[in-house]
Amino acid sequence: MSSDPVTPGTTSPDSRGRTGLHLVGRDLDRNPDVRVRDVEVTSDGWHVLRRTTFEFRGRDGEWTTQSRETYDRGNGATILLYDPDARTLLLTRQFRLPAYVNGHPDGLLVEAAAGLLDDDSPEDAIRREAAEELGVTVGALRHLFDLFMSPGSVTERVHFFAAPYAAADVSGGGGVEAEGEEIEPVVVGYDEALRMLDDGRIVDGKTAVLLQWAALNLF
Repeated sequence: MSSDPVTPGTTSPDSRGRTGLHLVGRDLDRNPDVRVRDVEVTSDGWHVLRRTTFEFRGRDGEWTTQSRETYDRGNGATILLYDPDARTLLLTRQFRLPAYVNGHPDGLLVEAAAGLLDDDSPEDAIRREAAEELGVTVGALRHLFDLFMSPGSVTERVHFFAAPYAAADVSGGGGVEAEGEEIEPVVVGYDEALRMLDDGRIVDGKTAVLLQWAALNLF
């Protein structure tokens, strides 16, 4: 007699030593019109793909059973580094395979520095990412807002920051070699960055949001 295999990350550890991944979301009760019935882990990769079955009460009062997949990669942070005197922005250029697969000419995207929190606070995480990617030791941070960037399928909430920098503050950067990162710092004039957004040279969502914030509040 055979038994069903145990999905790694549920009652047995996955490759990262995690268990209980199938329990996330089961106890949610903040919305009386949603009743979670089952959570299934469908991928035990570096991040977690789940299929959740829930009952939803519509505006007509009727309950329906629905199923959705969510991709859980943790939360992240991003920052717009700006030189107020030179009217420049310090951005990154790096290869992004998903964008390349989905039609970007070479996969090299110009973006604001960003990264996952990895159990750090948003402030500590973005200071770490700015140092690793761009070699900048960030001083005073301005928290802008927190946004869900792809709420239809990805659980990630991104914390947005802005901070001034000076060219003399830049030393090192380039990303973490052990993680395969190869990140190029890019200094772009503020007006040129807006033109890059307009003509499609900047196509990254978080960077577009930060540039629009700058247009309204910064320069």
